[in-house]
Amino acid sequence: MKIETFHDLIDWTRRLHGHLAECLKHCATRQEESRAKWLLEYLADHEATMEQTVAGFEKQADPKALHTWVYDYLSHSPITPHQACRSPYAEMSFDDICGEIFALHDQVLELYRYLEGRAEIPEARDLVRELLKLEEHESMRLAQQINRAREI
Repeated sequence: MKIETFHDLIDWTRRLHGHLAECLKHCATRQEESRAKWLLEYLADHEATMEQTVAGFEKQADPKALHTWVYDYLSHSPITPHQACRSPYAEMSFDDICGEIFALHDQVLELYRYLEGRAEIPEARDLVRELLKLEEHESMRLAQQINRAREI
């Protein structure tokens, strides 16, 4: 998907979370280790919720921000949503799954931080900042839940 506007960015993020949710759900059905299976199911639910939450940004965001062009995106390394499902989550360990998921989320956070500093209008900057806060908060929450599961 080519990202040209901030609306495209939100749509791309929504699709990324949705695609990841489907992939994790599918891999959970093939995972044999119980703790890793639980993790995949939990992550699939989390990503599906994130897909819905990000979709809300499309409906609530300032139209001026949504239609603003993302000029600098092309100079940033794109994250391919399909990259996530090439990883054989069904065959990975609990820790390997965590590493893959956090690496993907870190790339999204890096992209948002990059774009926040380059947004041309305050409305677009505020929009990216809100998306960044959401992703940061959810990454922290995810890390806490996973750390609790590790202790079990």
